[in-house]
Order: sequence, then C-alpha cells, then structure tokens
Amino acid sequence: MTGGIDGTDATTTAARFARVRKANQSELSEDYVEMIDDLIAERGEARAADLAERFGVSPGTVARTVQRLARDGLVSSEPYRAIFLTTEGKELAERVRARHRLVVDFLKAIGVAPASAEMDAEGIEHHVGKDTLDAFRRFLTR
Repeated sequence: MTGGIDGTDATTTAARFARVRKANQSELSEDYVEMIDDLIAERGEARAADLAERFGVSPGTVARTVQRLARDGLVSSEPYRAIFLTTEGKELAERVRARHRLVVDFLKAIGVAPASAEMDAEGIEHHVGKDTLDAFRRFLTR
C-alpha cells in the first residue's frame, strides 16, 4: 500500500510528516533563542517587552514561551528581569544563525532577491535537513 502520490510507502510518508511536526515544534524555540541572542548583542540585554514587540505577540505569549525555554534549559530569567541564554541556548542560537545564513546565501546564489531570500529563509531554515544543508554548502563552495 502506498502512502503518497509519489508511490512511497505509508511508513516513509509517516516519517516525512513526523519530521515536519518536529521541525514545527522546535521552530519557536529556535526563533526565540536567536532573537534573545540578537537583543543581547544589540542592547546588552533581552527583555520580554522587546521580544513581544519584535515578534508582534502579547507579553503573556512571551512569558509562556520563556517559561518553556527555561524548563528546557535554554534560558534563565526572573520575573521583571532580563532574559539570558544558558550555554545550551547560546549554542543553539549560533547553530540557528549559521543555518539561516547558509539558506540565505544559497537562495541569493540561485538568483533570489536579497529581501526575498531573508524572508523565505525564515521558513525554510527550520525544515531543511542535514543532507540538503550539506548540498547547499557544496553548491556555494564550487
């Protein structure tokens, strides 16, 4: 029995969808740690109000997300204080930033306008696999 239009079996199709769901779950954490790192670099600190403004969400949404990030060991924070990345959070932010830069550089190399490349990379970077990133890297080093 096939699981997809392309003739793949149901197990392969299920694995594809599981990968997408996992990427969707980590996307928010990755965006937050990257933005926290950016704010610390720009302003010396990251505050919930700054995150709410940058993401266009309510302070309550930021508070819940920061609590989850703290539970996951990516940030440390106290109520009404700045938010800091843990070592693990800083490492994640650096990996996410490098992946973003690679996707943007690839998109620009194939002719995508810089502004579009930045915008599109925001979605692609969370869903692209290691093999594809390696192919992007090889393409760029030719």
